[in-house]
Formats: sequence, C-alpha cells, structure tokens
Amino acid sequence: MVTTPARPSPALSGEQLAELLKLIKGADSVELKLTVPESDQRSAVASLALDVLDAQIRQVVFFDTPDLALDRAGLVVRARRVQGKGDDSVVKLRPVVPSELPSKLRKSPAFTVEVDAMPGGFVCSASLKGTWGPHLVRSILAGERPIRKVFSAEQRAFFAAHAPDGIALDDLRPLGPINVMKLRFVPPDFARKMVAELWFYPNGSRILELSTKCAPDQTFKVAAETRAFLATKGVDTGGAQQTKTRTALTYFSKLAAAPA
Repeated sequence: MVTTPARPSPALSGEQLAELLKLIKGADSVELKLTVPESDQRSAVASLALDVLDAQIRQVVFFDTPDLALDRAGLVVRARRVQGKGDDSVVKLRPVVPSELPSKLRKSPAFTVEVDAMPGGFVCSASLKGTWGPHLVRSILAGERPIRKVFSAEQRAFFAAHAPDGIALDDLRPLGPINVMKLRFVPPDFARKMVAELWFYPNGSRILELSTKCAPDQTFKVAAETRAFLATKGVDTGGAQQTKTRTALTYFSKLAAAPA
C-alpha cells in the first residue's frame, strides 16, 4: 500500500501500522524519506550545512509507454548515469508482499526488497539491479542501441513476468533524462548517515529529498530520532509529500503524448 498525500500527512492508522510491521519484517532494509517544499529548500540546505561541491551528479531516465502502462502495472524501469562511475539500471515492482516473492529471486545478490516510508505513507518494493560500464545509457538515449541492452537477462525475465501483455523493453519510450545532485553526509550533531537528493525537472521545479536507511528492526527508533533531529534544524516533517518518480513520469509522459 502506498499513499501520496496532497496535504499535511496524518498519522498512520492502526490498520496501516499493522501492515507496515508485516512488511518490514520481511524486508531487507527500510528507507525513511522526506521531501522538502521548494519554499523551504534553501533554508534546509543552510541549516543542514550541505555543500553542493560535495555532491555527485547523476542523470536518471525512466522507460515506459506514453500512457504509463508500466506504471499502472506497478513496474518502474529506470537507468542512470553516475559521475565518476559506470551506469546502472533497475527493474522495480511495487507494491509487493515479501513473503509472496519467489525464494530463487530472494537469493539473487542483485535483488533487494525495501520498504520506503514517508510521512503518511509507505510502500514495499522489489528491485533487480544491473551495473554496467560508462556510456551505455548515453548510447541508448542517442538511439544507437536498443533499450534492452541496459538490462541483464535476469532483469529482462523479471520484467517479462510482470509487464502488461504485449509490451517488450524495446517498445518503451525514454522518459527523461533528469539531472540529479546526490550528497551523502553525516550531520555532526546527529551522527547518522543521511542522503540529500536534489532533482531538477525541465520545467524549472525541484524536489529535495532527505533520507536515511536502517535495518527493519530499527525502523521506529530511527524514524523518531530522525524526525526529532530535523525538527531541531527547522525542517518541516509534516508537510505535503512528493515522489521523485511520480513527478518525473507525469511530466515526461505528457511530453511524450503531445503532438510534435
């Protein structure tokens, strides 16, 4: 289950908490996320003493049909270019129930089950990752190589098992790319690894996401500590939330569907 609130997020209901407990018990990790409204981004960057020169530049592209058929089926297909590193790709399915996933997949070193939680909502996803050398994603965006080339045989099989009938990887359209700045940091007065991601959308809007990962059995403790820490920095943890993927898919699908 996932919710994307359009207003300040209420506390989770008892039913939602029970579902969350069940999901995190079978997950490999939990990522706690918070998006900061554009009006508060400058102050958040200043209060957390984030230095843009320490950030890593990334370029993200999603693949879907113009009418987002994969998105409706719960599939996210993505590739990235990473500054100073090779490219990577992900085929993600959500929502999932960990106990219902095939044991063979759970044993794969490229397979991860993670719960993403943000104020007022959560979702459990299963991801298969592929890693590649540099320039592959760029060649695909240039139309020099087919989309399937950035996905491993294992990823292709996972995609085929969950994609809508009649849709192959090479039938998809690139949606993007989006430029991203990612900064890993440890606040001196929190002593916990955190990540700040700033996504720059072509229409001039930005999403700043703050996150931290933890072991499933530490979820509620870390969530409480992180919320308290951010409050001391003046970061609003109860505001309306956005998701990076949803915003990107919505924006680029409209461009893909528009007349030339």
